[in-house]
Amino acid sequence: MKSIDRASYVALSGGIGGAKLSLGLAHLLGERLSLIVNTGDDFEHVGLYVSPDIDTMLYTLGGVVNTETGWGRRDETWSFMQALGELGGPTWFNLGDRDLATHAERTRRLTAGETLTGITAHLASRLGIAARVLPMADAPVRTLIDSDAGVLAFQEYFVRDRCRPAVRAIRHDGAPAACLSPQVRKALAAPDLAGIIICPSNPWLSIDPILAVPGLSAALRAAGAPIIAVTPIVGGAALKGPTAKIMGELGLTPEALSIAEHYADLIDGFVLDIEDAAAAGAIPTRTTLAQTVMQTFDDKVALARHCLAACASIARQRRAGAPPPRAKVRP
Repeated sequence: MKSIDRASYVALSGGIGGAKLSLGLAHLLGERLSLIVNTGDDFEHVGLYVSPDIDTMLYTLGGVVNTETGWGRRDETWSFMQALGELGGPTWFNLGDRDLATHAERTRRLTAGETLTGITAHLASRLGIAARVLPMADAPVRTLIDSDAGVLAFQEYFVRDRCRPAVRAIRHDGAPAACLSPQVRKALAAPDLAGIIICPSNPWLSIDPILAVPGLSAALRAAGAPIIAVTPIVGGAALKGPTAKIMGELGLTPEALSIAEHYADLIDGFVLDIEDAAAAGAIPTRTTLAQTVMQTFDDKVALARHCLAACASIARQRRAGAPPPRAKVRP
């Protein structure tokens, strides 16, 4: 039996919502937490390698994030972007002056032959982060959006076009050639692994790219630890980002049940917001209720505690021989 006080945990995360819960988990677990972070959003801009979800995670856990936006660094200045615009350069994707240092250093080290995983570990250490922040892969995997405006790279769709084009399909270019890093394999094979948490990130834009890495889904199942997902949809709407819009365009009902069904073949439990309590009976897996809207630091820690308790509860039920709930079919 694993002790919750000494066990390790893994979380899958992307975007601001994922970083918020990750902060709560990191506060409780420290170095016992490994975060597998989406890199499908990564791209090269003005000659620099930019990794938005990795940086949001680093800045959030490192205590330097802009809390008003949830991304970028606090106390940022924009002299570089102003000068770039004066020269006629592309200004649709903002790079703050302090943020620019991260991209420049990452690019320098990649050019020197270091891996994205190694560079991320270095940056996390410099920011005093105890948790392990792990890119989902070192090889490039890029999220492409098939839309009514044509095929768009993720940042073109998300930032330049502000999610306006209608989504027809989502692809992960380069995924077949990617592989799990030794660090990701080690985290998922840890003998003391007590739980795997899918953060309240956009399933299609932030979590599916992670799951597209060959061997990742199999490694999650082989880990043997309870796997739970936290809903990113509350009351039929996403708190931030285009999750609900994308669901509608893909022919899905924008509700928590659709999220649970999306993960049905992978998860053992689902965390539903208290506002949607009436839907709990339709969820096709063990379901617990919590306040998933994280406005304060205490909210983040409280939801993290709930997730750890949910994993522990599933583990206890397994040891007691309780069968998993029967899958429910949407009427």
